[in-house]
Amino acid sequence: MSYKSRLAGWLASIAVAIALVGCTPGRGESARSASEPTTVPVYIGTFTGKGSQGIYLLWMNTRTGQLSAPTVAAQAQSPSYLAIPSDGKFLYSVNELDDWNGHPSGGVSAFSISNDYKTLTLLNQQPSGGRGPTYISLDHTGKVALVANYSGGSDASFPIDDEGRLKEPASVDQHHGSGPNPARQEGPHAHCFDVDPGNHFALCCDLGLDKVFVYRLNVGDGKLTRAGQPSFSVPPGSGPRHLAFSRDGRFVYVINEIKSTVTVFSYDANDGSAHELETISTLPADFHGQSTCAEIAIEPSGRFLYGSNRGHDSIAIFTIDPHNGTLKPAGHVSTEGKNPRGFGIDRSGRFLIAANQDSNNLVVFKIDQKNGALTPTEGAANVPTPVCVTFPPMK
Repeated sequence: MSYKSRLAGWLASIAVAIALVGCTPGRGESARSASEPTTVPVYIGTFTGKGSQGIYLLWMNTRTGQLSAPTVAAQAQSPSYLAIPSDGKFLYSVNELDDWNGHPSGGVSAFSISNDYKTLTLLNQQPSGGRGPTYISLDHTGKVALVANYSGGSDASFPIDDEGRLKEPASVDQHHGSGPNPARQEGPHAHCFDVDPGNHFALCCDLGLDKVFVYRLNVGDGKLTRAGQPSFSVPPGSGPRHLAFSRDGRFVYVINEIKSTVTVFSYDANDGSAHELETISTLPADFHGQSTCAEIAIEPSGRFLYGSNRGHDSIAIFTIDPHNGTLKPAGHVSTEGKNPRGFGIDRSGRFLIAANQDSNNLVVFKIDQKNGALTPTEGAANVPTPVCVTFPPMK
């Protein structure tokens, strides 16, 4: 065989090898496909009294976003917000009521999650420490529950025992004051209570006062004490509702219900202090109707932020500057329903489920990993008055 023939054969062999490599999934992709479940559970919190029985369970297909028919995981009174620790053993909910078993407050409930996720078994309940609790979250150890009482204008912390039960509140803090909007800010309205990434400080949004209160958290006994900077403020009349921390903990994003804006703060994890960087609208510039904000979340990569608009009935999309934390508007997508009070992002960061309270439906969107855009999928389901979407970790 001539040199030219051997060279041609050698080059052809290399070309085939390259083609085969290009068509073969990489190790990470292959491993992910092999280990990833084909469906994941989703819990939905609701308002009862309008057809809902409590907390619902659905299964989402991790490739298509399609949803199963809902089933009742637990009967409960207005479990409007849910929280699940990282071990996935328990679920906690508020009971958004103004009277709880004779107490002038709402309730907080603890459930155990069955191995197949189908059943939530009630462990115990506690009064929430104020009327109308709207929000519950957990510290990163899963040993303290934080609750915001909207109607009562207070926040509370609850230690959790080793069996997942809620102890009596370790701290209850009553807020005082009012804001410039007499229709919405006649008094304090605590709306969100979350711990920072370092698990040292807990931040509570008060819609009525235009403030975010800052507490130092003692995980050992669950008690809260006001931080050196006891609060920081959003622009007057904004009505702070919920917040989200950047993945590196350097920034905190507050969505403002009344003004339909997001206020960006730099955050100091050493003392819990924050300084305003910018405030940006969640609505299109050409929209002039009535709308209020609700939920805010950052997807797992930390590159994109989402907020829901009720009235415009959309999800606002923002890209996050990785250096200075500021936001750049990246569009809006209709939630294909009315009053998207809540939404949730699955743990892979590939799907977002919007909960449309007034049209009683869930809609699943695919998240573009390159630019954060949302595209509706065939995933949809009817659930009565859905207001909270929570993905438990797989056991």
